[in-house]
Formats: sequence, structure tokens, C-alpha cells
Amino acid sequence: MDFAAEFLDQNRLFSELIAAGDPATPVPTCPGWTLKQLFRHVGGGNRWAGQIVSDRMQEALAFDAVRDARAPADPRAAIDWLDAGARILVAAAAADPDIQVWTFTGPQPARWWVRRRLHEVVVHCADAAIAIGAPFDPYPALAADALSEWLDLVITRMPDLGGKSIHLHANDDGLGQAGEWTIANGALTQQHDKADLALRGPATDLLLVTTRRRPVGDTAVEVFGDQAVLQTWLDGMKF
Repeated sequence: MDFAAEFLDQNRLFSELIAAGDPATPVPTCPGWTLKQLFRHVGGGNRWAGQIVSDRMQEALAFDAVRDARAPADPRAAIDWLDAGARILVAAAAADPDIQVWTFTGPQPARWWVRRRLHEVVVHCADAAIAIGAPFDPYPALAADALSEWLDLVITRMPDLGGKSIHLHANDDGLGQAGEWTIANGALTQQHDKADLALRGPATDLLLVTTRRRPVGDTAVEVFGDQAVLQTWLDGMKF
């Protein structure tokens, strides 16, 4: 997957979703936020990551130190600002993709930030789509990679499941092992395995459930096994 190209494409899609709604529209999956605040969050976050990579930073960057972090008031200029911020990150990472820079997970290659921001935008596309009643339908491989990246981030923050295991199976055609995840003994593996709790469904729906954007009952995800584990697990998936 070309993460840089996907990142720019998802930023474009995000801007289209934002432009299709009233800026004051509440975002139910981000309580207390409006579309305008969601837009600023994504655009500012892209520029924050872009500056970390551009400046080869080895320590955290304060948000109030981010260059050009405020979106213009004019809607067209704001869209250009969003696009330009994404391109700053892509160009900076392409210049030296393997150089180590600061991340909240410890030092990582500069290219790490492109994949991280890609999937941040994918999930916020879901927020915007839900807010305005638009479809959210990333292609299965993109949704599956977003889920893989998210699980990698949160695996060390998951709650104690009392020794119980969880298996997620994306049943989209062609995904194969890329659509399989097993969580057991505090570790994540990308393989098919038996587990105490299993969730099966389209990768997009699994992503929405796992990132707490949709309840299971509002998706095509099927739940098998020890359902008592489900809520404990989801409650611990906050980041």
C-alpha cells in the first residue's frame, strides 16, 4: 500500500465530507465537537506531525509551537491549508523515510508518521460521515490496515481480560491473513486462532466497532463466544 498516496487521498475525502456539512454540525462520535472543530483537529494534527518530521525532532513538539497551525476563516483557503499540511508531512518523510524521529511510542522512522496520520484521517472521515449522514466505505484492505495499526497502538493499553482471548475476522473477499487478528495474553498476532470471544464481519465494520464509532448492533459484525468480554474490551480501547 502506498501510504503517502492514500494519506493525500483520505485528506481530500475528509475535506469533501466537511464541505458537505454545516461547520456547526455536532459530531456525535466526538462528543462536544462540531465539524469545524474536527476539521481543525485533523489539519492541525497533520501540521504537527509534519513539523516533527521536517525538523527531525527528537522530543515532543508543543501544539502551540506548530507553524501555521490555525486554519484560515475562508472555507476554500481552509481546504487548501488542509491539503498543504498533508503535503508537508509527505514531502518531509519522503526526503529521508528511515531517519528516526520522536513519536508518542518512542523513536520511529519518519515514514511511521505517514501511516499514523493516514489512519487518523480515515477514522475522522468516519466521524464526519456519521455527522452528516454520508456513507463511510473505505476499501477493505485500507480498513484492515487501519485496524491493524490501531490495535498495534492500543495493545499495551488494553484492560485485563482475565485471561480471555479475542479473535477478529474480517470476511471481505481477498483479505486472507491481513484480515485476521488474535489478542491473547496481552499480545497481538495477525493470524486465525480460536478465542473466547470472536467478532466476524466486514473490515470497515470491525474498524468502526473497535474504534468505538458504531455499536456492534448497528453493524454487520457477528459476535461469538463469551460476550461478557466484549464491553470490557471496548471500554479499554480508548486512546
